[in-house]
Amino acid sequence: MKEVKVLGPGCKRCAATVEMVQTEADRLGVPVTIEKVTDYAAIAGFGIASTPGIVIDGKVVHAGGLPRPDDLARWLAA
Repeated sequence: MKEVKVLGPGCKRCAATVEMVQTEADRLGVPVTIEKVTDYAAIAGFGIASTPGIVIDGKVVHAGGLPRPDDLARWLAA
């Protein structure tokens, strides 16, 4: 199971990112747990300055703006 964290203050882009991750995981058949991280200190701890950010299994894979679906597929399949 992949552990995914979506980092951000809870804005519309952050919510859209959560939905995109879940949709792509479902499409690929990859089981995921998604945690929304809204605490600014925790977000900064990942070195993220621009949100939304995505962390998969402890590795930052994206920061700032909405991710592309093909990138999500590659990150989730790895």
